[in-house]
Amino acid sequence: MNAESVDSLRSRTLEQAYLFRHALLRDAAYQLQLPGDRARLHALAFVAIERQAGGRPPEPPPLHQPVPAPFRPHSADPFAQELAEHLRLGRHPGGLQPAAALSARKLYERRAAEHAERHLQPAAAELAWQRFAELSTGSEKAESLRRSGAMAALAGRRKIAEPLFAQALASFRAAGERRLEAKALADLATLLGDTGRVVEAEAAYAEAIAIFRGAGDRHLEGVTLRSLANLQTATGRIPEAERGYAQSLQIQREIGNRPHEGIVLGSLALLYQESGRIEEARRMQAEALAIHREVGDRRFEGIVLGNLAGLNVRAGRRDEAEREFELSINRLREVGDRAVEGITLGNRAILYKETGRLEMAERACEEALRIHREVGNRRFEGVTLGSLANIFWVTGRVAQAERIYEQALATHREVRDRRSEGVASGNLAQLLHGAGKLDRAQVLFEQAIAIHREVRNRRFEGLHLCELAVFRLSSGRAAEARETWLEGAALLRQLGDPDLALKTGEMREKCAAAGIIPFDGATA
Repeated sequence: MNAESVDSLRSRTLEQAYLFRHALLRDAAYQLQLPGDRARLHALAFVAIERQAGGRPPEPPPLHQPVPAPFRPHSADPFAQELAEHLRLGRHPGGLQPAAALSARKLYERRAAEHAERHLQPAAAELAWQRFAELSTGSEKAESLRRSGAMAALAGRRKIAEPLFAQALASFRAAGERRLEAKALADLATLLGDTGRVVEAEAAYAEAIAIFRGAGDRHLEGVTLRSLANLQTATGRIPEAERGYAQSLQIQREIGNRPHEGIVLGSLALLYQESGRIEEARRMQAEALAIHREVGDRRFEGIVLGNLAGLNVRAGRRDEAEREFELSINRLREVGDRAVEGITLGNRAILYKETGRLEMAERACEEALRIHREVGNRRFEGVTLGSLANIFWVTGRVAQAERIYEQALATHREVRDRRSEGVASGNLAQLLHGAGKLDRAQVLFEQAIAIHREVRNRRFEGLHLCELAVFRLSSGRAAEARETWLEGAALLRQLGDPDLALKTGEMREKCAAAGIIPFDGATA
């Protein structure tokens, strides 16, 4: 290390030490103040910050009106949470009497929540809506709880979100707020679907759609039809999902809602991808991308570019996928969507792994994990842990891979992500099979396939049936293995899944080693 580097390091260390000690001294000085003096300091801080931030924003329209008014940003928004806290701790800030101070605090708590939502900070928004709810009553309180639940769900905190949705739903029903009741039902339905309770989810979606239809709310009817179709896609009911997307698309086109038209097209593209219609999927994603660019929606442009990249990874178009991932991540960074940036980095790690760039794949997973933990996205933290375990496995670090798979499984169970739990269980079973831990491998294979059937994850049911067949063959149960493999291969064939060729090659190799005819009857 040269002298310049040493000086630079010393400078940074001194600066960090100053900042650390300054914060400690400031806190110590604050604690030495009498409670009354602290309250006066908070009042002074409130007045100074509000003035510097451009004054008080206007009163917003009611939070719980059936059709929400668009959010209008204000220069004070970045300071809203700090201003609300000074109001909570201050004494008569700016000469305000208690009722006026409470009203101002509500204003800033709400603006803090809406600002965090707008800047895609779900953890901060969740807490801000909870604080606003503590100051509210009736349907206003219920709507703030619903929005807090939506942010908790977005961050993967489903155990927190579910009771918030249930509380909001009960309040809206008691107040006869039908449209708001339907919004809470739709939110709850999404959570139920994500946690594997498919029948309950479908019932909640159907009830929400009926309410929106009865109220003449075409937009939210279309949005909820798309959400139901997403669930049907995820559970392998492709014809029903396709009809739902078509209905949703027709509604958005009838009412001229171009942004949501683009969103539905993107979802429909994922359905085509899931069912093996790769060229149709690519065409639909391109159409969705064109709409998002037309309306200037940089966030969804980034999301669709990431989806296109994932599509091209599966189709073997790796150069295109690489370019699209780069563009996607750049767009998401421009708009500050850290949550989706983390998801996209995790998906790019899969491309790096498949192209043999294992160190880059590992770094991409680690970066994605940092972001998931930063924004509180527990669901995708679990998904990315599974990807990292895959990398450890293929690089020969089997003990580390097993440990990380176990962490991924624990996370999936904690957030009740049944679909991902099934995937991780099957992958861990494969690893344990290779490591000779056969009893646990068999249990996990059976658990994985049961979960896939429960949530109707047909692709991974097919993949893991093929792996279970190889496991059974290695245990000397050739007839049982053949039946299992044919069942899995039939599922993959129906979906047009390109991994069937890989699984077929592995099966033939194992059959040759066992001295038996391949399960598909192929001969050399």
